[in-house]
Amino acid sequence: MKPGDKLSNRYEIKRPLGEGGMANVYLAHDLYLDRDVSVKLLRLDLRDDPRTRRRFEREAMAATQLHDPHIVGIYDVGIDHGMQYLVMEYVKGTDLKAYISHHFPIPLPQVVDIMEQVLSAVEVAHAHGIIHRDLKPQNILIDENKNIKITDFGIATATSQNSLTQTNTLLGSVHYLSPEQVRGSIATERSDIYSLGIILYELLTGKVPFEGENAVSIALKHSREKMPSIRRQNPDIPQALENVVVHATAKHPACRYQSAKEMADDLATVLSPSRKDEPPYSFDDGDDGETKVLDLSELEHKEQEKHHSNEREQPTKPSAWQRHKKALIGGGIAAVILLGFGVGTYLNTEISVPDVSGLTTAQAKSRLRKAHVHVGRIKEQHSQSVAVGRVLTTSEPDSRVKRYQPVDLTISRGAKHWTIKQYVGQTATDVADELRSHGVRVVIKHRYSDKVDKGQVMAQSHKEGTVVKPARQSVTLTVSAGKPQFTVPNFKHDDISAVQSYANKHGLQLTTTEKFSSTVPSNHVLKQIPKAGAKLSRGDTLTVSIASSGNQTKTTNIQINIPFDGNGGKHENRVQVYIADANHNLTMEYQDITINQETTINVPFTLRKGQTGSYRVVRNGRTIMSATNITG
Repeated sequence: MKPGDKLSNRYEIKRPLGEGGMANVYLAHDLYLDRDVSVKLLRLDLRDDPRTRRRFEREAMAATQLHDPHIVGIYDVGIDHGMQYLVMEYVKGTDLKAYISHHFPIPLPQVVDIMEQVLSAVEVAHAHGIIHRDLKPQNILIDENKNIKITDFGIATATSQNSLTQTNTLLGSVHYLSPEQVRGSIATERSDIYSLGIILYELLTGKVPFEGENAVSIALKHSREKMPSIRRQNPDIPQALENVVVHATAKHPACRYQSAKEMADDLATVLSPSRKDEPPYSFDDGDDGETKVLDLSELEHKEQEKHHSNEREQPTKPSAWQRHKKALIGGGIAAVILLGFGVGTYLNTEISVPDVSGLTTAQAKSRLRKAHVHVGRIKEQHSQSVAVGRVLTTSEPDSRVKRYQPVDLTISRGAKHWTIKQYVGQTATDVADELRSHGVRVVIKHRYSDKVDKGQVMAQSHKEGTVVKPARQSVTLTVSAGKPQFTVPNFKHDDISAVQSYANKHGLQLTTTEKFSSTVPSNHVLKQIPKAGAKLSRGDTLTVSIASSGNQTKTTNIQINIPFDGNGGKHENRVQVYIADANHNLTMEYQDITINQETTINVPFTLRKGQTGSYRVVRNGRTIMSATNITG
């Protein structure tokens, strides 16, 4: 694509932004909404490859499910002359890879802020069942205000899919690839956690942890080699911050953070003075951490057996062992006594039990382990105030215990009984999160609606005040899927009156332009935007170019501010708009809408030279405003 080229006669290409293995990205201008956008265009040499097309479509499907300030929004999806494209939010800035290159070393508070924004976005994706699988600095954008946005969900896949990785095929960038992906195993949320750990490593050191001659050698290092120490490269980095990297990049997924939120919670306090003397993080590799006491008599017996055996084999000159036997044994006994005394003193030192109430089980275990406290028994108990799976109490709250003394945890099972609130009109994700946090199983049903915004609750299965038992009952929320879409027909050569009737029936804003034609009758359609087959919803704009016999016309847009009438407890008003211009008369209904607040509409008037236009607005059956002096 060259500057000045247009996609679907709407997106004008301004300049290239970048090239990838699957698509090229351009800065473009949306001529309808007068804003800059990014356009990702599938490469021409790949447009006939069904796997690439599916991956491209999957990116659109994945990203359109996610609404978060730290995820690049998808505005539109289309095909123009066989070219498949995505229209995305334009982020004025650079990618994180380039930012690290130009700004390293990055101040530690900013590193933490960047990662917290990234983790927030990943947490939203995981909550929707979407694993990114290709997290890397190149897919993280940072704008002029240091706001972060994640992009490129091209290989993101829903967790409900059975197979995520084909045999002998590795997807994702090798420098950020998790060990299980290297082995060809199924990618999970913890695979994204590993990639996040590598990104944090790069933010702190300015480079990736593993390099090699080729992709295979790098992948094998991720699978086999220990993560290089960050503090050996820069001792000024707090141990607590290095611990986050170590925890996130554990070779075994079970040893990593269990969720993006758990990693974010840990990262939030790494620069706190309270974690200044934190010890290096280590994994539980099967050893229970118990101090082992060696049996000295058994060691002496084995040494004596060895000595007698040597005597039989070599009866000549006394060995060094024989000459210094008593001294060595005495020294060994003294060392064991001193070691036992030191270990005993260490284990009998009292330490404070950290407050883990409200944390998840994994977070609580991690915090207790860092404080040298063992987790004892874990039991569950109902709670009206603490979310499911979070810590209610510990057996030693706010007390001091000996090192490695077990502390029991009580985990919330959610509410035993829950009183249903009024959820209609609220955001469905917020309502579902609240209900699930108390153990209530939530069933979501989607339904199209012209009146209720997408994602808001339209109805609920249980009335406000109903008491349910979360362990046995579920709550069904009917959620708006937004306005229903319909397919635009082909209006070419149709009379403008037929187009107006269609627009009125489907609640569309109709905009017309005129163009001289010697072959098409006047007031018949020459061209339309969007093209036939496109999807529109109520309130969208349909633009048609109609044939003119030569009389010059001009289109001007007029804003009409329609007040809302709430008298008598009205929740909505029906409004009908009638206009008169070159293509309409006041007996022809131009628009029929329902409003629930003061509303401003834009009405295009197409007028011939010397002609004036007029309009009339009817609200709930009564004319409330009119004008007769609209000029071009």
